[in-house]
Amino acid sequence: MTIDPLDELLDRLNDGNLDAAEQVFRACEPLLRKVVRRLLLPSLRPKFDSSDVVQSVWADVIEAFQRGGNRFVSAEHLRAFLVKATKNRFIDLYRRHHRALEREEPLPGFDLELPASLPQPSDAMQEDDLWDKLLALCPPEHHELLRLKREGRPLAEIAARTGLHEGSIRRIVRALARQLAAEHHQR
Repeated sequence: MTIDPLDELLDRLNDGNLDAAEQVFRACEPLLRKVVRRLLLPSLRPKFDSSDVVQSVWADVIEAFQRGGNRFVSAEHLRAFLVKATKNRFIDLYRRHHRALEREEPLPGFDLELPASLPQPSDAMQEDDLWDKLLALCPPEHHELLRLKREGRPLAEIAARTGLHEGSIRRIVRALARQLAAEHHQR
């Protein structure tokens, strides 16, 4: 049977030791943030951050420990108390803000949609490296074809602009992909 690390801190915590409280906070924070995230509706996410809720609970808990008003008999008792305190704090914050949330409306004509994730600088570097490799693998007369393909132009437009048949374009692109794969496997 393994000993719960919180059991070892419990006596010190019950005596109001702030170092023990910090260690308990670090051990329990992931659980308490999970509790908040489960309660958090998508419409509330812009208003509440799980770490803010948890930190406000801890501020109150530490104050109570310093006064010496709380005693816990086991780690499970402590966790249950912290989970309940976190839920109560979340409910309190929700009650304070729910009317404002119900009345909120987006500004007319202001549709801001952000991409799910922005490209990372390393992604851009890898893309540029791949582009350079493709240009090195193909003859200069196919560079325009690759540029149009990179821009996402339809096959018919690429054919019209380059004077190549659509089947030839597909063949060239497939041949480049095979060359790139072969070069990658040789490493």
